[in-house]
Amino acid sequence: MQRIDAIRDIARKAGQDDALLVCNIGIPCKELYSVCDTPGNFYMLGSMGLASSIGLGLALSLPRRMIIAIDGDGSVLMNLGSLATIATQAPENYLLVIIDNGSYGSTGDQPTATSKGADLAEIAKGAGNSRVCRTDSHEKLKHILQGNDHGIVVVKVDPGNADVPNISMCPGDIMRRFMAGSYQPSD
Repeated sequence: MQRIDAIRDIARKAGQDDALLVCNIGIPCKELYSVCDTPGNFYMLGSMGLASSIGLGLALSLPRRMIIAIDGDGSVLMNLGSLATIATQAPENYLLVIIDNGSYGSTGDQPTATSKGADLAEIAKGAGNSRVCRTDSHEKLKHILQGNDHGIVVVKVDPGNADVPNISMCPGDIMRRFMAGSYQPSD
């Protein structure tokens, strides 16, 4: 499975559940933009390792909205503390999907620690998360997404980036559109 295939499935779930979707840095954002651009997508263009934390903050501030965050293995490895914070807060409206391609895909495909055996599902469990699933199957991912509205899903995919266009908005426009169209603090 390629990352863009997983992103397409996650975007489909977000649309079905009217969820807000936070996507991690660089090329995954471009891939999400190419398969399903909506005002409910927040493209995290410039801060590696923070999509999981931003998603958690949204889930805590909007308890009646489902929040899905897409993060990469390299990003999660840069912010492992977020896994412990997610465990202690355990919001019922937050699903973190970690797409593990074993590489820093947005910066030149250098290998991450997961390519050498680090297991993000076990790390998430060790941090106290009780709802952790893992898959490397496209069909199983669809099944997991149908049955989970919270917790952590680690999806193993092949390395590589889809050839997709750049996002046509600047970060300020992304933020304003997201805030105006989807993020309502009174929710």
